[in-house]
Amino acid sequence: MTTLVTVEKKKLKQPPLEIHYLGDRVLRQPAKRIAKVDDSIRQLIKEMLQTMYSADGIGLAAPQVGVNKQLIVIDCELDNPDHPPLVLINPKITRFSSQECITEEGCLSIPGVYLEVTRPEAVEVSFKDEQGKPRKLQASGLLARAIQHEMDHLNGVMFVDRVENEIALTEELKKKGFAVSAVKPVK
Repeated sequence: MTTLVTVEKKKLKQPPLEIHYLGDRVLRQPAKRIAKVDDSIRQLIKEMLQTMYSADGIGLAAPQVGVNKQLIVIDCELDNPDHPPLVLINPKITRFSSQECITEEGCLSIPGVYLEVTRPEAVEVSFKDEQGKPRKLQASGLLARAIQHEMDHLNGVMFVDRVENEIALTEELKKKGFAVSAVKPVK
């Protein structure tokens, strides 16, 4: 799959967008659907990718950079310059696997905090690409986890909301200076 939006996978001294952190209200608002995929959206995709690579992330959702749109960029192969990033516009998970797995997650909006989260092992997702074409994708493993993690952001949910070990959650957040009260548990 070729991508219209290409950026070098490198850190910039001054990334174009600012990442918002746990506790910021913008992270809790449901994102709006993108009506038209145009050059302004492609420019946003480029800036999101540059910001994600600059922060050593593998995924970034538009709400994390203060943009209330259903847009996600993901790249699970940061070290492979030939592997294009995945761009998901208005993504919708159409199927979850019944098999779940527990894996440690982190988030660019909660730097330094890594905790275990249980999620379905595989998903099927429908979305539009950066050309506005409808696509479907089956993903498992790290990519499936990244898709679910980033899609949570589009619904105002953060990975810490899904952490079941409250003691570890409280310890890690306090250690990194985040308010435990900013967590909104998902049951």
